[in-house]
Amino acid sequence: MLSSPVSLPIEDILASEAPPPLRSIGRSREGREILGTVLGSGSLHVSLIGGCHSDEPVGPAMLRRLVSHLAEDVSLLARYTWYVVPHVNPDGEARNAAWSDHTLPEGEDRVFDLPLYLRHAMREKPGDDMEFGFPRGPDDLSEGGGARPENRAVAGFLAGGAPFAVHGSFHSIAFAPGPWFLIEPAWVDRTGDMRRRLRERVRSLGYGLFDVDRGGEKGFRRIDEGFSTRPDSRSMIAWFEERGDPETAAKFRPSSMEYVRSLGGDPFTFVSEMPLFLRPLPEGDTGRPDDPVFRAWLERVGFGQTAGVRGMPLRDQMRLQLAFLEEALRTVGKG
Repeated sequence: MLSSPVSLPIEDILASEAPPPLRSIGRSREGREILGTVLGSGSLHVSLIGGCHSDEPVGPAMLRRLVSHLAEDVSLLARYTWYVVPHVNPDGEARNAAWSDHTLPEGEDRVFDLPLYLRHAMREKPGDDMEFGFPRGPDDLSEGGGARPENRAVAGFLAGGAPFAVHGSFHSIAFAPGPWFLIEPAWVDRTGDMRRRLRERVRSLGYGLFDVDRGGEKGFRRIDEGFSTRPDSRSMIAWFEERGDPETAAKFRPSSMEYVRSLGGDPFTFVSEMPLFLRPLPEGDTGRPDDPVFRAWLERVGFGQTAGVRGMPLRDQMRLQLAFLEEALRTVGKG
């Protein structure tokens, strides 16, 4: 048990501008380097990754700042050992640069340009999706195995640090009325205080929460306001099989969360879902991706009818990602 609750210096992390000390842990399909780092010597091991979906750039941007800060933070280096891969998908990052590298001023912050996003955003389909592309077993880890080279590289890198106490995968959601927090099912009963504090932090920044009930679909089971269980590959597979699509179902491998838990211990795994763009939630719109009200709204957005949509400031997205990480560390430190 740790002696005192951890506190991340969030504003200092956001201000970090030094190049992060990263090294190559492998190469992508197209030969780009996949960069990661191991920092610290603490007894609790923490794994953090971003970019599993290549059209979600805020997590990688935050993790690069975090690594830059960690390199100089003696206290955090003594308390934890950090395994960090800021962007697991450098090929996808390059393909999304046409919109993700261009932002607009929003007060003292920046937001993404919605028309650029709508024209240029791309992401991988099942089978190439890196979040659900981690090795099923030793055969998938070998050269020429079924898993992508990026997933094999990250899996091998993380295996060297197991078992982990915490694993975070930082994601974005294109359009939502507020942040959505996904947590490890095995830890639900141990996270009441964490959930309350995170809700308070969201509201202190002037945002509401994305409170959607997906009824267990694909592993998303609502816990309480703004919180659901994280997805898992078995539920994904079952969802497609139930709809008569075994070909798509067969493309799903374990998620990074499932893979880290397979390495041993009882890690608290979590996924942050920060909106790239904040949208109103009209009456009758459940927020579910299959909701016909939402699908009709999304079609109107595609035709340029974007009333009520605004970019979520990038630093606020990163603030809440770091707050989620801080609360995960505090929760694990209690036990």
